[in-house]
Amino acid sequence: MIPRRYLPTLPSLLALEALDRLGTASAAAEELALTQGAVSRQLQVLEAQLGIPLFTRDARRLTLTPAARDFVAEARKALKMITDASLTLRANPQGGALNLAILPAFGMHWLAPRLARFAQAHPEVTVNLSTRLRPFDFAETQFDAAIHYGRQDWPGVSFLKLMDEDIIAVAAPRFLAAPLPRAEAILDHPLLQLDSRTGDWGRWLAHHGQPGLRPPAMLFDQYATMAQAAIHGLGLALLPTFLIQADLAAGRLIPAYGPPVRALGAYYLVWPEARPERAPLASFRQWLAQTP
Repeated sequence: MIPRRYLPTLPSLLALEALDRLGTASAAAEELALTQGAVSRQLQVLEAQLGIPLFTRDARRLTLTPAARDFVAEARKALKMITDASLTLRANPQGGALNLAILPAFGMHWLAPRLARFAQAHPEVTVNLSTRLRPFDFAETQFDAAIHYGRQDWPGVSFLKLMDEDIIAVAAPRFLAAPLPRAEAILDHPLLQLDSRTGDWGRWLAHHGQPGLRPPAMLFDQYATMAQAAIHGLGLALLPTFLIQADLAAGRLIPAYGPPVRALGAYYLVWPEARPERAPLASFRQWLAQTP
């Protein structure tokens, strides 16, 4: 049970947050559609409840103490969670929203083409998608689940493996007229790679009998931009086969050397172990487990 005596009222929190963000009680009052006196009373109520001074006062304005600014930063996270919950309720008043964090390339090229089938099978579930590139703390977000690439190394979550990943070295035909004669010939060309996978070229070379090398490369934070850089002739790229099937078929990219290679990681659906599983997540997880 939450100790009620430590739980500020929503009007007092809104007044404090607005004062911190806008700088003056008059500006906070205007935004909240209150009088300046009403805002001041809410702030006084909050100080009395917490039992510590939150402001320094002079003749012209209130200034938050350093401790109060830290408190506002945490309270603002809670207010955002309440706002997000309200938006979710409005979007699906019958319940059944699933908030899913996705990786952009996987979400666009693997998940999105399949979601229509899930929507047909489960019209009671509204799927909300948002991009996250790296693992995060589920306790600090509204996400029910996430798409994770790598190993089973995300603490505190359960895993459902979705697929392995095969990568292939490719280039634009104007950059590389024909496949390279040997794997180590990539070292004579500019290389492209993800900033989260800086060892990929080294592992690729080791797979082809050239261990111990870690060539430098231009870094990208997403596959989509790296693929476009390769298409426009910036260098050789290691890209997942599921991402570039259309580009290979259309001739915008060509294999630089050898067939696809199995990547070190795989794609997983992950969800927090400590949180009770909601029906929308259970439906989505069971559907993914049966989806090729």
